[in-house]
This record gives sequence, structure tokens and C-alpha cells, in this order.
Amino acid sequence: MRIPAHSVCTAIRDDIVAGVHGRGSRLTEELLARRHGVSRVPVREALRTLEAEGFVVTRRHAGACVAEPTEQEAADLLETRTLLEPLGASRAARRRTDAHLKVLRGLVRLGQERARHGNSEDLRSLGGWFHDTLAQAAGSPSLTALLTQLRHKIAWMYVVDAPAGPVECWAEHGAVVDAVARGDGERARALMALHTERSVPGHRLRFASGGERTARVRNSQRPVNMPSLRH
Repeated sequence: MRIPAHSVCTAIRDDIVAGVHGRGSRLTEELLARRHGVSRVPVREALRTLEAEGFVVTRRHAGACVAEPTEQEAADLLETRTLLEPLGASRAARRRTDAHLKVLRGLVRLGQERARHGNSEDLRSLGGWFHDTLAQAAGSPSLTALLTQLRHKIAWMYVVDAPAGPVECWAEHGAVVDAVARGDGERARALMALHTERSVPGHRLRFASGGERTARVRNSQRPVNMPSLRH
């Protein structure tokens, strides 16, 4: 299917995340150009971008290949997320627009409704939309780009279980939005830190040493000097 040249990078990244191109597999410009209905020039540019993002590596005698991250690299991504998501929430409390707030509140209402009815597939997409919107509300293009890249790479490296308590999960989302709406950056940061901390055990590696089995992540990071979340 032909796609616009500027969308080639997104399309190849999506294929890598979805497992269309397996870890370590070669990415030839000719085949990718044919797959996406473009010339080799935008494919070449896309591969450079994806290499900078960590999805692709260039190997001698092989050319561009899908990266093969280690378990430690995957664990580092989750730890980085637990640091950056709270920062994004804190900044959103200071920089969000009324439009951001309207979307966030709408997503929370819809998420809470779906959580009560147990629609896990809807909740997964709504959760991604919520975090994307919160990142955009931070008013920092560089931070938004980092958080977006993190989510893509985590989706590539991990299977994420649906939360055991979806109603509670969306209550946490709602509390973050309330803090953002009040401009309370410290509370928004603390609530998001707790939320991301609780989500870590639900991540299972798509790969592990000794085989392609999944492995549940044990969370060794504990909140330090976490402010009280009580009003």
C-alpha cells in the first residue's frame, strides 16, 4: 500500500513494534521501498532516524537491521519512564491549555465508563491517548518527543497486562487531571509517580535470556520522599 514519503519512518517503526520485522532481521531499502510504495530515498532517511531512536542498528556486511535490546536496556526504559512521566505531569499543570484539559477530562470520563463495563481493548487505546495528551500538555516538544519514543519502545519490548483494577487505574488518571486543572504541579508529579510505579509489575518482556519466553518485570524502584497524596 502506497503511503506518503514523510510517513515512511512511522510506518517502519510501527512494523517493528508490531513484530513484522523481527529482532535482528535485515531491513533492506529495496524491499522496504517496495512495501511502502516509495523510492529508496525516504526509506534511507527513515532508517537513519530509527537508528538514532534505537530501533535500528547498522552492522558491517549486513547493513540496517532491527536492534536487539538487552534485558537491562529494556529495564532502563521503564525506569526512565517513571522519571519522565511525573515530570511531564508537573509541567502540564503549569502549561496546559483549556483545550488539553477538555480532552483529558473527556478521556477520563470515557475511561471510567469503559472500566466499569470491563472493555479492556478500549481501555488500552484510551490509556495511550490519555498519556499522549498529557505529554503534549507539558508544553515541551522535546519532552513530548522523548515520552512518545519511550512508549513506542516499551510497546516493542514488553507485553503490558491490563491493570487488575481498571476502575482504580482510571481513578488515578482522574486525580492527575484534577491536579493539572488546579495548577498543582507537585501533586500532579507525585500522583503520576505513584501511577507509573504501580504499572511496572504489569510489564512482561517479549524476550528473555534463554529463549523467547516472556518474563514479568520485578519492580525494584521504590518511591523516595514521596509526598502525601492525601488532601
